Amino acid sequence: MPNVHIKSSEYAWHHTEMKLAGKIITGITAWEFKRTQEVEELRGAGQYPIDIQKGNISFSGSLTLFGFEMDRLDQAAQAAGYDSILDVPHELISIVVTARKLAKDPITTIVATGVAFKETTDAMQQGASKRDCPLPFTCMNLDKKTISL
Repeated sequence: MPNVHIKSSEYAWHHTEMKLAGKIITGITAWEFKRTQEVEELRGAGQYPIDIQKGNISFSGSLTLFGFEMDRLDQAAQAAGYDSILDVPHELISIVVTARKLAKDPITTIVATGVAFKETTDAMQQGASKRDCPLPFTCMNLDKKTISL
């Protein structure tokens, strides 16, 4: 069997950057963005659907941050007069992720605007050397584009 070279366009973590509310976040360990559309089978006579109807579109996601980044977000929110990052109005929060495989490859940009965080978690286990803090969110819009250099 011949050796086949497959070139993927998967992102490389070391060529990924995230900005939250305009600030670069270095203590991020995971991110996820979702676009969901309501889909419903339209049924009439017989046992099979006769069509598929599409409805509302929603956007959501999750970030996983080190504990020090969560602390920084809450401190920034408190400095602005809010109790925590959960209280900051969604109009003020955006998330921008840029990613690519190699430094010379096209850049993919994911922009979430109108971000409202749903919950914060602060937990740690015995023997752990760090805190991983999940930060789920919903947002008003999600835009993904790839730009060739």
